[in-house]
Amino acid sequence: MLEITKDNFDKEVLMHRGPVLVDFWAPRCMPCRMLAPIIEEISEERPDIKVCKIDVDKEPELAIRYSIFSIPTLMVFNNAQVSNKVIGLHTKEQILQLL
Repeated sequence: MLEITKDNFDKEVLMHRGPVLVDFWAPRCMPCRMLAPIIEEISEERPDIKVCKIDVDKEPELAIRYSIFSIPTLMVFNNAQVSNKVIGLHTKEQILQLL
């Protein structure tokens, strides 16, 4: 899973052709930590989907840019546009339906 920063966001997320699942999270967030193994599993099982994570504590500019007020927040990008967004802890099946 790719760690995204403000320096590589445009290249890795916006310029990528195909779906990109972005997990906005923080280590201090218990639901985020509970979601992490599910996101990792999706990353391993679905090579057709680029899976990335953004630590909102380290990258507040990106959190502000995408109006992230609660974590975890999952966003799906397609062709540089947000195609789906959910907040909170979700099952693997629910996350896959977003894609």
